[in-house]
Amino acid sequence: MSRSTLPVSSSQSGKILARMFLGFSVATATITVTAVSAYAGTKYAGIVVDANTGNVLYSENADTLHYPASLTKMMTVYLTFEALEAGRITLDTPVVFSKNAAMQAPTKLGIGTGHSVTVREAILGIVTKSANDAAMALGEMLGGSEEGFARMMNDRARALGMTRTTYRNPNGLPNTAQMTTARDQARLGIALREHFPQYYGFFSETSFHLGSRVIFGHNRLIGSVRGVDGIKTGYTRAAGYNLATSVKVDGRSIVGVVLGGASTPARDNQMRKLIAAYLPQASTRHIASEVIAHTPAATPNVQVASARFGEVNHAKIRNDEAAEAVEPQQPSSAAAFAAVTPKSANPLLAAQPVPQRAASDDATSDDADEDEVDTVTTASISKADTKVVKLQRAEKAEKTEKVAKAEKAERDATGWVVQIGVSSSKDGASDLLDTAKSKGGKALRAAKPYTVAFDGGYRARFGGFEDQNSALSACKTLKRAGVKCWASME
Repeated sequence: MSRSTLPVSSSQSGKILARMFLGFSVATATITVTAVSAYAGTKYAGIVVDANTGNVLYSENADTLHYPASLTKMMTVYLTFEALEAGRITLDTPVVFSKNAAMQAPTKLGIGTGHSVTVREAILGIVTKSANDAAMALGEMLGGSEEGFARMMNDRARALGMTRTTYRNPNGLPNTAQMTTARDQARLGIALREHFPQYYGFFSETSFHLGSRVIFGHNRLIGSVRGVDGIKTGYTRAAGYNLATSVKVDGRSIVGVVLGGASTPARDNQMRKLIAAYLPQASTRHIASEVIAHTPAATPNVQVASARFGEVNHAKIRNDEAAEAVEPQQPSSAAAFAAVTPKSANPLLAAQPVPQRAASDDATSDDADEDEVDTVTTASISKADTKVVKLQRAEKAEKTEKVAKAEKAERDATGWVVQIGVSSSKDGASDLLDTAKSKGGKALRAAKPYTVAFDGGYRARFGGFEDQNSALSACKTLKRAGVKCWASME
């Protein structure tokens, strides 16, 4: 069905999406929860939705409030796509970085105050590197200010039926009032695909060129799991490791969300299990696009603020105390919330109180390259700049330590080795090693991970095996766990 044959208003779109997500029984939820509940930790939430029908195939803590981290950027990109489709901006429109945008904590593109990138480059920076500065710059351009864009985000969330989501900034850096649920993020993921098929391909990109630099992405499932075409990773210390994933294979289509993962490999492995378990259960009958194939009507009185469209107001709330004084937005009525909350005796599906951030949450990520560093806004710009510098130094020191350890492992490795793959970057090869080690168990307990540079990139290997048999045995274990490998003499 064409996009012009079925007009759907903003409020109608939200109601339709809500009805789609209501179509599952208590029995189904109970059965599917037990299939993967061994993964669940205190912060874990997950959902898998058949994107063709809207039926919920798996649900665990799907309506519990969580911090979205960089999944926030899905809404930032949604509103950017909306402005593109409405003709208010183009992919070549310059996005000027204010001082506020330029000072955002890593990860970021590192564009200086007063400099600009195109809308295309800003989107690519968001979907690959999860650039916090690019998200802020886009938000300020589209909304006039950080607060103005947050209002746009919340208006659109309500129009899409995301009744338990509250936004406070465009990038997902910590704010205790910024909350969401796995169900709401799945709804947003489907809306991105269905409303903007002409732009959705951005989410499949794993790298792009920005001037002389090549920017690489964080989503390890793209290219490694059949049918995965996006959508977004996220991390802060308070949120844990989050992931929203879209999959299309042989006419079947699902969107899965994992919130609160313990690590990047644990989160990715959980999503792989969900895809393997529930994609075969998805329908090949495509009916979802017939009911949500149209973009909700543009938010009233929205103006694009830039050098071309008007002045940017950079005023913003700059401390957590002031931000927390603003009450999170609530659904317009109890009935609206009931429409998307399954009634179930299963305690895993009950809503939980809003988690509070601990003092230790201001520390930097143990894996700063995964996504945004968990830092909080401060009352003064100079203080924030100092904090960013400290974070960057800590990140550099951590990388230096990792390189030193990898080089030592490379020097120590002799004899038989197990190679598990290659990557264009050293960090990518290290990620391959981390994933393999998490799956190898006892077989790799004494093995030494290291990387070897060659003309096309880096080889990821494990060394230190006593003989050929131990190397072959380790490789056999990895293959059973779904990791390709081969054993050879160093």
